Amino acid sequence: QVQLVESGGGLVQPGGSLRLSCAVSGNMFPVYTMTWYRQALGNEREFVAEVTNDDSTNYADSMKGRFTISRDLAENTVYLQMNNLKPEDTAVYYCNAYYHDIFTGQEDYWGQGTQVTVSS
Repeated sequence: QVQLVESGGGLVQPGGSLRLSCAVSGNMFPVYTMTWYRQALGNEREFVAEVTNDDSTNYADSMKGRFTISRDLAENTVYLQMNNLKPEDTAVYYCNAYYHDIFTGQEDYWGQGTQVTVSS
């Protein structure tokens, strides 16, 4: 099975930056749509950013201009660069890999999450 391992979370002061990484096992990484979600304590999961297999990107409105999603094919890794972090960005950040093929069906994988805490 495909495994996703997030890393890079931690404690950062407001206005600071973090870069999250999501390493994806296997050889299907180039065709996945990779998406970052987050879930704050007591809240529902929300969309953060995604990058498709043709490198199109999409962001939640609150993250535009602050967060950047990218992928490195050589490393089988997707990144989330987070700048100007705010306390409301505090959450567990999850990485998702999605793929659908008419013959093989749907693939949908999740990582275990990495904690981001923004506090002074």
